[in-house]
Amino acid sequence: MTLFHPLRSARTTMLGAVLSAAVVVSAPVPAFAQDDSEARLRRAEAEIRALQRAVFPGGDGRFFEPQISASGSADNPATTRTPSTTAVTDILARLDAVEIQLQRLTALSEENTNSLALLAGRVSALESGGTIANTAGQGAVTAGSPSGATPQPSNEPVATGSNLAAMTGAASEDDDSSDVAQPAANGPSAERLAAVQAITKPQTDDPGDDEYSYGFRLWNAGFYPEARQQLAAFVEQYPDHPQITYGRNLLGRAFLDDGMPEEAARWFLRNYQADRTARRAPDSLLFLAESMIAMGDTRRACIALAEFAETYPAIATGRLADQYQSNRRRVTCEG
Repeated sequence: MTLFHPLRSARTTMLGAVLSAAVVVSAPVPAFAQDDSEARLRRAEAEIRALQRAVFPGGDGRFFEPQISASGSADNPATTRTPSTTAVTDILARLDAVEIQLQRLTALSEENTNSLALLAGRVSALESGGTIANTAGQGAVTAGSPSGATPQPSNEPVATGSNLAAMTGAASEDDDSSDVAQPAANGPSAERLAAVQAITKPQTDDPGDDEYSYGFRLWNAGFYPEARQQLAAFVEQYPDHPQITYGRNLLGRAFLDDGMPEEAARWFLRNYQADRTARRAPDSLLFLAESMIAMGDTRRACIALAEFAETYPAIATGRLADQYQSNRRRVTCEG
């Protein structure tokens, strides 16, 4: 006969409860609960991806720069390179380049037009077999014309506050020298007359521009005395014309290219001092230095080069950079 023991009964009851709880915990979760959790997880992931596409459109870096590049890592991200120039600087540089190209194309176009006109005139002269008559409509210039003397530029010193004031002496020395090469005793040859007269003079509604353009065509063809006569007439008759700075500068070049640097220097200096903001003022100042170099006057050449670099720093490193550096290499300046 088994006697009832209270302590053993309590222990048996507690053990049964623990075993029942273990069975409940270890029992498999119903399948419907697992499916619901998986669906909720997938929906949350889809919503996160949709949110990422809305906030960060494009995953290829076109909209936002990634914190970690292909060459970096989470611990050592790649360094982002910053542009060396701003967008405005790039635009200005491109505009300068376009302006320079347009200037070169314009000059080439005018030179090509003049060359074609010269060739056509020479062909016509050869076909005619004789000297072309000089007509008033053409306004042709001959090297032996009695009125072909080029007027002297003004020798009065121009007030200036720069160190170039010392160069006004170059414009007042040897005033008795002739500005135009003396013609041959028998005058120009028939061939030269025909070649000069074959260069047509423009006929537009701007007579001043026609005079300058005709002088340019003569200079471009290598007829320097005739070009000087024509350009001098333009400078004298149209002192207020928009092309006056071009006329004075080209008149100086017609002397310089003909081996007359002293006369050229007078015109270059005059053009620069007349209006330093004019289009051809920096060109004249640089050609003034070139004239002084041709004369062997290193001191004044260095003064002109220093004045050019100080007055036109942008042009000295831009449009006329090559000519400026070439002249600097030809002389040794102090400082």
